[in-house]
Amino acid sequence: MRISMIGSGYVGLVSGACFADFGHDVVCVDLDEKKIEGLKRGEIPIYEPGLEDLVRRNAREGRLTFTTDLKSAVPESDAVFIGVGTPSRRGDGKADLTYVYAAARDIADAMQGFTVVVNKSTVPVGTGDEVERIIRERRPDGDFAVASNPEFLREGAAIEDFKRPDRIVVGVEDERAREVMSEIYRPLFLNASPLLFTQRRTAEIIKYAANAFLATKITFINEIANLCEVAGADVQEVARGIGLDKRIGSKFLHAGPGFGGSCFPKDTRALAETSREMGVPNRIVEAVIAVNEARKGEMAAKVVAACGGSVQGKTLALLGLTFKPNTDDMREAPAITIVDELRKAGATLRAYDPAGPETVEAVGPGVDFARDAYACAEGADAVVLVTEWDAFRALDLGRLKSVLRQPVLVDLRNVYDPQDVREHGFTYASVGRV
Repeated sequence: MRISMIGSGYVGLVSGACFADFGHDVVCVDLDEKKIEGLKRGEIPIYEPGLEDLVRRNAREGRLTFTTDLKSAVPESDAVFIGVGTPSRRGDGKADLTYVYAAARDIADAMQGFTVVVNKSTVPVGTGDEVERIIRERRPDGDFAVASNPEFLREGAAIEDFKRPDRIVVGVEDERAREVMSEIYRPLFLNASPLLFTQRRTAEIIKYAANAFLATKITFINEIANLCEVAGADVQEVARGIGLDKRIGSKFLHAGPGFGGSCFPKDTRALAETSREMGVPNRIVEAVIAVNEARKGEMAAKVVAACGGSVQGKTLALLGLTFKPNTDDMREAPAITIVDELRKAGATLRAYDPAGPETVEAVGPGVDFARDAYACAEGADAVVLVTEWDAFRALDLGRLKSVLRQPVLVDLRNVYDPQDVREHGFTYASVGRV
């Protein structure tokens, strides 16, 4: 099949490269000339394990190309995927669909013959209807169908998620579009991946409902962690105890500083706003948003408490800044709030993140970047483990203690065993454990 992918960001580039690896002919389109020229040279604008090799191999074999010229790509395509950003709109939290609707207009002007226009971007329910209206208004004679095909990619594991998905959700209202989408995803049938066809609006809601539910699990276990700390229980054992129930499951039950990233924050806000707008407020999701925001500040307070009640004039070493490991994504990372609160409390901050020094730019001025974890801890009054990169899972505690001014370790991801750390002479604080 011939596919155009409008947008070469995270969703568009990963999806385009994976479709090409299935054997389809894929053109990734983006307005950013610098990005497209870099991709033509094999330069990947995002951090995602395995993506560079995947892009370069398929580009070399001629199945994956890049262009800024939408008008040359779309007419030759059987399906045109819209994979542009839908960030939260300032002021009200709704999804900003500016780029989606602009892509729809451009596709309408360029398409020839029967074309399936596929919303891959995360969009509120009813967006497919509006995309169809826009295209029909511009091309009354157009032969096309609009489908919804939400993505379920985890940053850091996106290629595996695309190639071995739990499910593929496709919302269609046209039998021809169903046939095209079936052919596009036919290579995954070998992996017995469930292909779920639904109505278009149903598919749009599935995406938001899935992310909101996962965000709720994270927030729930964080609330339980607070109870465990007061009651003298262990949240990790609680999580295991409830996670073994197959109705609940063990994933997303890891207590920590709250969720961040490009999906959960904006998608929960968009779902809450859409629900309110339609007259059916989603109070659970609204509570999840509020609790998660408060959670980040609570983690800064935990650091202050571990340092004796004050960090004024003290140096703190932060390990990890990205919202999760194996990504360079700093969007709405808990570290941003934690850094801001600790800075206000008078701390001097130093950080190390394997994603590189660019991560400190997102947390504001005044944070020095160290070359590794031990250099970060040199002369510090406490180490704060913020993001659980593999590089931080087996630190030499003896060496770490030797370079610190004060042996204080605040583990916001529960990576270490409390007894082991304390036997090494540390003052140790974690989440939901005593």
